[in-house]
Amino acid sequence: MNVLTPIPTNYGYFLEKFGPIWTQQIEELKAELGDAIEQVWMPGVDRTDLPTLFVKKDSAMTLLRQLKEKYGYHFLTDLTATDEETELRFEVVYHLFGTETKARIRVKVRISENETMPTAIPLWEGANWAEREVFDMFGIRFDGHPDLRRILMDMRWEGHPLRKDYPLRGYQVFLTPEPIDPELLK
Repeated sequence: MNVLTPIPTNYGYFLEKFGPIWTQQIEELKAELGDAIEQVWMPGVDRTDLPTLFVKKDSAMTLLRQLKEKYGYHFLTDLTATDEETELRFEVVYHLFGTETKARIRVKVRISENETMPTAIPLWEGANWAEREVFDMFGIRFDGHPDLRRILMDMRWEGHPLRKDYPLRGYQVFLTPEPIDPELLK
């Protein structure tokens, strides 16, 4: 068995059920956004489980807004990143779920080392903590985020543990507890 083999899910065979929906939506998005969509991976054709749209950073929020408002992907199930160690080092990854159609879709945005991403909080309030986690683990900054600070690691931690250049034995020991920030207690 490989990733191209159809697998039954709670909603039936996903390619039979969602394939036509995905194809229509992606064709419409390509017509609307043109070159902003750099690449598309489709299940059953490419080695992927969900349609994956690679979009230029400048058009990312436009595409995400379209997916939410026009195509019904109202739920941001995950926001994460990967370190690819290429010229455009990171991929910021958005997983969306259509609450009415039960369809899922993935959007990836490639950015370089010191680039920032616009925040997705105006579209999904739940992006707040996910963006903080991406910042904490990868060092990717989100423009317009109301409170971009570490969420998992100690505030004194140096570096970003999920970067591929982070040392495997990158232990940091703090002999005292993290000091309390009085501003956070208000």
